[in-house]
Amino acid sequence: MGESMTGLKRSHMCCDVNESLIGENVTVMGWVQKRRDLGQLIFIALRDKTGIVQAVVNGTSEAEIFAKAESIRSEYVVAIKGTVAARTEENINAAMKTGKIEIIAQEVRILAESETPPFPIEENSPVKDDLRLKYRYLDLRRPDIFRNLQIRHNVAQVVRKFLNNESFMEIETPILGKSTPEGARDYLVPSRVHPGNFYGLPQSPQLYKQLLMVSGMDRYYQLAKCFRDEDLRADRQPEFTQIDMELSFVDVDDILDINERLIQNVFKEILDVDVQIPFKRMTYAEGMERFGSDKPDLRFGMELKNISKVVADSEFVVFKNALENGGSVRAINANGCGHFPRKQIDSLVEFVKTYKAKGLAWIVVNDDGSIKSQISKFFTEEKMAEIVAAMDAKAGDLILICADSDKVVFDSLGALRLEIAKRLELTKADDFNFLWITEFPMLEWDDEEQRFVAVHHPFTAPMDEDLDLIETDPGKVRAKAYDMVLNGVELGGGSIRIHRNDIQKKMFSLLGFSEEDAYTRFGFLLDAFKFGVPPHGGLAFGLDRIIMLMTGASSIRDVMAFPKVKDASCPLTDAPNVVDLIQLNELGIEIKAIEEEKDI
Repeated sequence: MGESMTGLKRSHMCCDVNESLIGENVTVMGWVQKRRDLGQLIFIALRDKTGIVQAVVNGTSEAEIFAKAESIRSEYVVAIKGTVAARTEENINAAMKTGKIEIIAQEVRILAESETPPFPIEENSPVKDDLRLKYRYLDLRRPDIFRNLQIRHNVAQVVRKFLNNESFMEIETPILGKSTPEGARDYLVPSRVHPGNFYGLPQSPQLYKQLLMVSGMDRYYQLAKCFRDEDLRADRQPEFTQIDMELSFVDVDDILDINERLIQNVFKEILDVDVQIPFKRMTYAEGMERFGSDKPDLRFGMELKNISKVVADSEFVVFKNALENGGSVRAINANGCGHFPRKQIDSLVEFVKTYKAKGLAWIVVNDDGSIKSQISKFFTEEKMAEIVAAMDAKAGDLILICADSDKVVFDSLGALRLEIAKRLELTKADDFNFLWITEFPMLEWDDEEQRFVAVHHPFTAPMDEDLDLIETDPGKVRAKAYDMVLNGVELGGGSIRIHRNDIQKKMFSLLGFSEEDAYTRFGFLLDAFKFGVPPHGGLAFGLDRIIMLMTGASSIRDVMAFPKVKDASCPLTDAPNVVDLIQLNELGIEIKAIEEEKDI
């Protein structure tokens, strides 16, 4: 049973009680972090969102107050009224913000009792994620998780203030829209009043924000809720938040400049970190060649090198086959890793197989300069020395070589350099290295559908100098697209949009859309484009990812209030779940059992 607050009003948050209030009466309220009973003294550590303050109930208090204090347990919700006093020198706790004072309790009220929590409510508590998320409301009481959400709130306010000052207008776009699948799967919402028809939850506000540019809004933004029905990983969730924006009468440099200044402002205001602008820029082609990735982590080296020419005349079947089939032979030099035991090197060989590599050749340069390798029998000493020289390897280094199609080589070595950096702890979470990746391919070939698909979306503008290639060599067309990358994570991306009708028609044709198909999917946008379209472009950041990197969290789940788990379910609410038959009947929906395929 809990007591009433009648006649009692909170005067201060816990950590607002300090030395300036010594001798004054205060009333604090919160959850009991811990109670220590020393017989004639009972210490209560009281916690609210600001932190912890200590209250003391002594044996000279009224019997009712002392008895009440004795009955208090962890996570009870209590109100304590008392006088602020200085702690004695020996009792000062330098680790606490309120460690120099304590509250001598004159009144204690138990506002709500609590069962014993399933895990300790303390910072960095080593609890399994499933249990934490089942009791997320308790997990959110932990100071580290609360701080993440506080930072998220603060970032949102800084972003809004900055963009408002840059003449942007915050405009909300619909959540219930038309499904226009091109890329990830849409989440669908059945319509009751239009049986058999569905809304699509937005993967982004893309089409609406382009319509806002047609409307003359000039500069739009919103913190937009977005949805994608795709497999989860550490930096993905089925629903997430974007800092979304679109601007008229701009080109690439204008958008990059505004967003660099936005990020600089956010990091200074929130973390007091000075981010240097302009950011480095790197083309997509250079990123793949040097790092095997379109989101390279530049906090360490270990760059890829193409040694195809060095081994071009090799009879070693792995290298020979890769080159004859149009692939390449590339390598990274893991400086100082020649001491890795054979078991660890073998684990790296197994690691790249998850990226479809058939294997990994390795060369160890011993401390005396001699070479040890499982492929040395296929090469002369001179050729091995030439490979070592091409990789700028020295004594104690480990060369790791992959030969396959360019895609497999890039994927494998790009992931391998990250894995080695992780094992060697080469990076620091508070070393923020920003980068723009530009000039993405406009299109990529989809073997399954036997057609080109847009790397970004069908409204991305091609680079002006590549317009002539749209019909003659579409695979070589580069887009006016750009991604912001931080420490190997794509923070966000965008592009200049197509505003010319003739180019848009060519793009739809390349993507395999007939005029009728294009109109069925995007008719409302194409109709709007008949009425004067300004040149425009935009960008969207993943707010969750930014907060994850700013806080050093290992997953975006730790910076969201109520996240989902791997299978897109919510342990707290048991969503998704069955609904009443009457609801399905109203929607005209029948659930069909899906038979599992049996092995024959």
